[in-house]
Amino acid sequence: MDMTQTEKQQMMATAPIPGLIARLSVPTIISMLITSFYNMADTFFVGKLGTSATAAVGVVFPLMSIIQALGFFFGHGSGNSVSRKLGAQKLDEAEHIASCGFFSALICGAVILVCGLLFLDPLSRALGSTETILPYTKQYLSVILLGAPYMTAALTLNNLLRFQGSAFYAMIGITTGAVLNVILDPIFIFVFDMGIAGAAWATILSQLLSFIMLLIGIKVSNCIPLRIRHMKYLPQTIRQIFGGGLPSLCRQGLASLATVALNLAAGPYGDAAIAAMSIVMRISMFAGSTMIGFGQGFQPVCGFNYGAGNIKRVKEAFWFCVKTATVVLVVLGVLGFIFSGDLVAIFRKEDLEVIEIGTLALRTQCVTLPLTGWIVLNNMLFQTIGRTLPASVLASARQGIFFLPAVLILPYFFGILGVQCAQAAADVAAFVLALVLNRKLMPTL
Repeated sequence: MDMTQTEKQQMMATAPIPGLIARLSVPTIISMLITSFYNMADTFFVGKLGTSATAAVGVVFPLMSIIQALGFFFGHGSGNSVSRKLGAQKLDEAEHIASCGFFSALICGAVILVCGLLFLDPLSRALGSTETILPYTKQYLSVILLGAPYMTAALTLNNLLRFQGSAFYAMIGITTGAVLNVILDPIFIFVFDMGIAGAAWATILSQLLSFIMLLIGIKVSNCIPLRIRHMKYLPQTIRQIFGGGLPSLCRQGLASLATVALNLAAGPYGDAAIAAMSIVMRISMFAGSTMIGFGQGFQPVCGFNYGAGNIKRVKEAFWFCVKTATVVLVVLGVLGFIFSGDLVAIFRKEDLEVIEIGTLALRTQCVTLPLTGWIVLNNMLFQTIGRTLPASVLASARQGIFFLPAVLILPYFFGILGVQCAQAAADVAAFVLALVLNRKLMPTL
C-alpha cells in the first residue's frame, strides 16, 4: 500500500538527505533515461534503412523537443507549486493547480497536432530537411503528430507524480511504454515493412500505453486527483504555473531551436554530417538524462522544505547533489571519451564518414560533461524556489544564449569543426554563468 499524503510530507521533512534523494532520484533517473530511449531506439532501428532516414529522425527531434517542452512546462509549473503548497499544508490550492496543469497540457498537445498536420511540408523543411531527407521526414512526422496530445500530458503526469513523492509510479509508467517501443520498432519497420513510418507508429503507441499507466499511477499512489471542475484559469494559478514552468520551457524549447540550428549548420557538409550530429545528440542526451533525473529527485525535497521554511535542509540537499553529480559525470565523461567511436558506430556502422564526424563531436562534449551537473542543479534550485528570472536565464544558457551564437559563428571560422565543438563551448560559458548566479543567491537564502 502506498504512503498517505501525511506520511509523504513527514518523509520530505525528516528523512536523511542521502537516502531520501536516492529514493526519489533513482526512479526519476530511470524515467529520464527511458524518455531519451524512445528516440534513441528509433534512431538505432531506422539506421538500418540508410543515412537519409537516420537524418530524418534527427530532423524531427526538434518537434519532439517542443512536445517535451510543453509537457515539462505544465508538469514543472504545476508540480513546483504543488510541492510548495503541500509543504505549506494548502491541499485545496494544490489540487486546483495540478488539474489546471494536466488539462492545459492536453489542449496544447491538440493544437500542435492540428497545426502540424496542416503545415506538414513547410514544417518539415523548416526543421532542416534537405531534398533527400524530406520524404522520410514527412512520413515520420505525420505519424508522430498524432500522439502529441497525450505525449504532452504524459510528461505532465510524470512530473506531478514525482513532485508528490511518487517517483516509483512515474518510472513504471514510462518504463512500460519504453519496453513496448523496443518490441514494436523492429516488428513495424521490418516485419510489416512500414519503414520509417513504422518507427513512428511504435513510438506513439508506446507513449499511449505510458499515458494510461501514469493516469493509473495518479489514482493508486494517493496523489492529488485531477478533475476538470478544478480547471479555473485564475490569474494567480496562471502566474504560478508560468513561474514554475518557464525555466523548463526555455530549456526544452531552446533545445528544439538548437537542434534546428545544428541541422542547418551541419547541412552544408552533407547528410552524413546531419546524421552524425543527430546520433551524437542522442548519446549526449542519454548521458545528460542521468543528470537531469538526479536533479529532479532533488526538486521535491527542495520545494517541500522551502515551502515549510526549512532553508538549512534545502542547502544540505543542494550541496549533496552537486558533489554526487560531479563525481558521476566525471566517470561518464571519461568512459564516453574512450568509447566514443564505438558508441557512434552502434547506430551507423556502415558509414565511416558518419563515425568519423560523430566521434570527434562526442569527445568534445564528453570533456565538458562534468560541468553540466553544476549548471543543471543551480537551474533546478532557482526554479523550485520560485526565482523565475535567473532560473529562466540559466535554463536558456546551454542551448540558447551561448549555443546558438556558437553554432552559427564557429563554423564560419573552423568549418565542420565549429559544428562539432559548439556545444562544448556553450557548456563552458554556461558553467561560468551558473557560478555567478549561485554566488548571488546563497547569501539571500
